[in-house]
Amino acid sequence: MDRRFGWLWAAYAVSAYGSGLSFGALPLIAVLVLDAGPAQVSALSAVGPAVGALLAVPLGPWVEFRRKRPVMIAMELVRCAALLSIPVAYAFGRLSFAQLLAVTAVIAAAKIAFTAASGAFLKAIVPREHLVAAGSRFEATTWSSIAVGPPLGGAAIGLFGPVVTVVADACSYLLSALGIAAIGGVEERPQRTERGPGGWRHLLTHPGLRALYLNHLVVAGLIMATEPLLAVLMLRDLGFPPWQYGLAFAAPCLGGLVGSRLAPRLVARYGSIPILRVVGALRAVWLIGLVFVRPGVAGLLTVIGVELAIIISMSLYNPVVAAYRLDHTPKDRVARTLSAWSVSSSAAIAVLSALFGLLAAGVGPRGAIAVAGLLILASPLLLRTLADAAPRQPAGDRPPARTSA
Repeated sequence: MDRRFGWLWAAYAVSAYGSGLSFGALPLIAVLVLDAGPAQVSALSAVGPAVGALLAVPLGPWVEFRRKRPVMIAMELVRCAALLSIPVAYAFGRLSFAQLLAVTAVIAAAKIAFTAASGAFLKAIVPREHLVAAGSRFEATTWSSIAVGPPLGGAAIGLFGPVVTVVADACSYLLSALGIAAIGGVEERPQRTERGPGGWRHLLTHPGLRALYLNHLVVAGLIMATEPLLAVLMLRDLGFPPWQYGLAFAAPCLGGLVGSRLAPRLVARYGSIPILRVVGALRAVWLIGLVFVRPGVAGLLTVIGVELAIIISMSLYNPVVAAYRLDHTPKDRVARTLSAWSVSSSAAIAVLSALFGLLAAGVGPRGAIAVAGLLILASPLLLRTLADAAPRQPAGDRPPARTSA
């Protein structure tokens, strides 16, 4: 990993910490500025990203056959502009709920396109044997930004008003774009080819990727579907104060540093496939523990313990599956494959969140969490076809990227 990776990682870190600062800012603005109700806040969390995923469907093929750095820079600038529209409209008294929905959709679509382009670029500049280590650095950055950002963002909002963290997040995307531009060098334009299947076909026809893909949709969808249910359970039914609810989610994120640090070492010792199978099963066993949350300190410690176990498992698993996905995808299909993965993930989270919201209306949040906890226990069965196959790509598939003198 050379200076190109260093700039890419630095750019990602800046935008990740900016997003951490503004975590939950748009729902908060909807409530405090626009007096939005629960239905509108739920729509902001589900409809916007779902629309963004639909908008991103044609972006995979578009990204595939273009130079990746210009695409990444463009997507960061799009996100910057979309976010800056909020404080501008707020300053002139023109902010509306429709604008917040549009911003969330644009940001979701741009994020999917950026992820597709950055994954393809990462494959080009990082040798195969270092992909897990590279992924673990990104993973550690993600979890540390979630642990540190929201408390600081909440304090900033209290001191400077509801849109300050949105401005900070917009600036972080601008700085990220500058960091990507600083990578330098000459990037060859990809050759358009129709060889091989597209993104979804590649995911579903490759045995190992199909297993990981379907498992991810189930696990990510069920875990994310329980988050709003847990919020209702803790804040409304059990009477936890907001600061304890925030602590229950911020403190366990430090476990992401533990898992991401372990990933390269464990893969070097045991190999990728055993780690994916074992940790893929472990990350599914903890969710049911949220059913036993009770009021008071014991209940708070229960949530922290369950979330800590989930996050350690996820932060160990994610870099390994990301490296496997890149290693088993030819370079002319990386952007389409990553785009298909992200679009499907967003759709699964939106659908399962809506379904479990309806279920919670009938059986209560604790009952709905119990159903999710039981269903997720079956998810490791989807990994049974995961095989330690050689990468399905021709020799020399990853030529070294040229750099200028």
